[in-house]
Amino acid sequence: MSKCDQCIIRQFNALKALTKDELIRISGCKTSQTVKKGEVIFEEGDAVNGVYCVKDGVCKLSKLSANGKDQIVKLVVKGDLLGQRSLVGEESANLSAVALNDMEVCFIPKSEIMNDLQNNPKFTLDMLQQMAHDLKDSDNIIVDMAQKSVKNRFADVLVYMNENFGVDADGYLSITLSREDYANIVGTATESAIRILSQFKKEGLISTKGKMIKLENIAGLKRVE
Repeated sequence: MSKCDQCIIRQFNALKALTKDELIRISGCKTSQTVKKGEVIFEEGDAVNGVYCVKDGVCKLSKLSANGKDQIVKLVVKGDLLGQRSLVGEESANLSAVALNDMEVCFIPKSEIMNDLQNNPKFTLDMLQQMAHDLKDSDNIIVDMAQKSVKNRFADVLVYMNENFGVDADGYLSITLSREDYANIVGTATESAIRILSQFKKEGLISTKGKMIKLENIAGLKRVE
C-alpha cells in the first residue's frame, strides 16, 4: 500500500495542504481498492462516511431524474476527491459514482478527514475552494443547458474530452463513452445523440470506429451552433 506522504496524486487535490504527520496518520487508516469498469463506487442516497481519492481511472457522477433518466454532471479523474461534499454537509450522497474504466481509489474514513478539517485551516480552505469551483462548473452547465443547442453542447463535450483526456495512439479519444453516456452528459435522448454524431460524421468533423470517436476538425466543432 502506498504511503500518502509519498504519493504524487495528493498534489492535485486538497490533501496537499496536510502536514507530513497528518498524511502518515491517514496512511495508517486508509484502504486502497480496485474498482472495475461499470462498478458502482457509491449510489445516490448512500451514506458515504469518508472521502475517496482517485489514484487512477475515471468515473461519472450522475443524478437520477424523476423520469428515471440519468444526468451526468461531472467526470471525475485521476487526482480528484470524491464524497467531500456529502461529508462536510453531513448528508447522504446526492449523486451516484460509477467507474468508466478500471480505477484505483483510496478511501479515507470520515473521522480522519473531519479531524483535519477542524485542525488544519489550510486544508479546510483548499477543500472549500474546490467545492466552490465545482459550484461554478454547475452554474456554467445550467447556463449552457438553457442557452445552447443540443448540437452545440455535444460539440463542446467532444472538444472537452479531447482537451482533458487526450487521444490514443490512433488518434481516438482515450476515454470511450457509450452513446447513452454522451446523451446523459449533453441532456438529450440517446436517439438524438446518435443522430447528431451521424451529422458530425457527414460534415467531416469526426470519424468513428465502433464506440470510439476521433475528432477530425476541432476548429469546426468549436464553431458549431
